[in-house]
Amino acid sequence: MTNEEMLANVQSQLALDLNCSVDDLNSGRDSLVFVEAKENPGCRPFPRKERYFEILSMGQSIIVSATPERLQIARIMMQGNSRDAIFSLPFIRGLYLHFLPDIIRMQPVTPPGSFTFELIRREEVVRLFDAARFNEAVIYDPELPWQTDLAMLAMQDGEIAGVAGASQTCAKLWQIGIEVLPQYRNMGLAGYLVNRLTYEILECGGIPSYDVIASNIASQRVAHRLGYFPAWVSDWRCNFEGLE
Repeated sequence: MTNEEMLANVQSQLALDLNCSVDDLNSGRDSLVFVEAKENPGCRPFPRKERYFEILSMGQSIIVSATPERLQIARIMMQGNSRDAIFSLPFIRGLYLHFLPDIIRMQPVTPPGSFTFELIRREEVVRLFDAARFNEAVIYDPELPWQTDLAMLAMQDGEIAGVAGASQTCAKLWQIGIEVLPQYRNMGLAGYLVNRLTYEILECGGIPSYDVIASNIASQRVAHRLGYFPAWVSDWRCNFEGLE
């Protein structure tokens, strides 16, 4: 898969998720596109309540996908504002940065010494893990529409030191998370685990995305070191209290 093919697949999926077109994602820089949210066939099964809001940009236009009441609030508060002002509006409570691998730049990483590594699949995940220790990497919530499908473990002296987990959220896209216990950090484990999992996903024809809260600089550094690039930004969560 080339970088161009990967981006085309991602944009097709995002268009389904947001109920917009691929052209909308690539329209004029900082232009605002408002669309009514809809659960299209093939969209990722994100939990959606009666009132819903999502904002996303791949660097050009800004797409706002929401149910009618919130779409109207967004129109009023966003029209005429700059990109920075829009993404800083009070009902947007944090941002997610979504990274994709640069197939040209990415290279296999040498494993850190003194650890052993194991790849496990969904049926083995719950049996092995403590949810409280690895909740950044592994999804245990049975209420969510997807779970961790692949996980790469690092172990030392019989203890799990770190985990990179991946969930297949639709036909092509896989979402990666990483968690290394404090006493094992700064040893190269995060980079190696994510790198190995990235290659596992690519080899099965999937597209890995590495998603990071905007304030998590350490995790963003892992992405950059491995050859990932920032592909899009979206809201992490929102709060319309007092506005509707």
